Amino acid sequence: MQAMKPALPDIQTMVRELVRHPSVSSVQPDLDMPNTAVCELLGAWLEDLGFSVRIDPVPGHAGKTNLVATLGRGDDGLVLSGHADTVPWDEHRWDTDPFAGTVRDGRLYGLGATDMKAFFAAACHAASRFRAGQFRRPLVILATADEESGMSGARALADAGDRLGACAVIGEPTGLAPVTLHKGILMEAIRLVGRSGHSSDPALGRSALEGMLEVADELGRFREDLQARWPSPAFDVPYPTLNLGRIAGGDNPNRICGECELLIDVRLVPGMTVAETRRELRARVRDRLGGSGLELQFRPLFEGVDPMRDTSGTAHAERCCRLSGAGTGAVAFGTEAPFFQTLGMDTLVMGPGDIRLAHQPNEFVELDEVSRCADLLERLIHEYCLAP
Repeated sequence: MQAMKPALPDIQTMVRELVRHPSVSSVQPDLDMPNTAVCELLGAWLEDLGFSVRIDPVPGHAGKTNLVATLGRGDDGLVLSGHADTVPWDEHRWDTDPFAGTVRDGRLYGLGATDMKAFFAAACHAASRFRAGQFRRPLVILATADEESGMSGARALADAGDRLGACAVIGEPTGLAPVTLHKGILMEAIRLVGRSGHSSDPALGRSALEGMLEVADELGRFREDLQARWPSPAFDVPYPTLNLGRIAGGDNPNRICGECELLIDVRLVPGMTVAETRRELRARVRDRLGGSGLELQFRPLFEGVDPMRDTSGTAHAERCCRLSGAGTGAVAFGTEAPFFQTLGMDTLVMGPGDIRLAHQPNEFVELDEVSRCADLLERLIHEYCLAP
């Protein structure tokens, strides 16, 4: 294989530069940020490698963009995909600046280092080892917006029918093992409005906070029912989960709470759908609060993602297993794979890093593993895009 000299910084520098560009996405508007700077940085590197690059605004989401970079011509190529955003961070709990990209003992620390900016550095380096003229089928490197909050970037691609290739690898952190099945996700805000009043006499008000305790109890019962009805032994956590993530209400201990909001997260197993689960959840909460006099409001924090369809028996999965030396697996976290599947792309998840380090203070990625990811992606590109 004839390689060209990379017109790129080294992998460590690339990961550090990506980390240094904040790109938080959040359902809380005051924490949400654009991701365009990350896409522009990636776009500049990829243009130097000969890629045709476009940066597309995501409709209805100011400051949010998808990067689509293509090397080679034709159809049915390989897509290497990741998200260009991160979750928010707890600054006081970090030992280093989360945007400095500090390197210590072979690890690069930074927000998004493992989830999942390191994958982009690996993909760029793998691509740099080829010339465009060698390609029989195209290579596409894709960076999407808002995966961590609403998946608006992947939704925009799906809505546009933008099928970018025949096969896709989403580089979420899996320790370089192919993942062919994952849970779905639903996020919902539940809000109660009651009537405030002096705490000395409960009859003067109607407590939204006490009503929310009833809601929380019902959600616990709903969780137990889901786990009994939907066992799923393919996963380490072999059932659906329901997390009470945030509650806020009231303002003073001597005032009856007039308003209260609860944010929840549900992880769905194959066979469940977002639409049916949301319908059942809302019906159970309405029934539990019947006659309470509290105003009940529901708000989807995003539309939700159904579980990923199992792709363990496909030629794509078999090839990734052979080249990685690892078997297929299932994970509890969600990805953009279901949107790519709706576009007819054979999709799996495989990238450097450990999901247990994601969304945590002091997030890091092992730089040796990022280099091994680049070598793995080089072999994938050769088989998909160059081989007859």
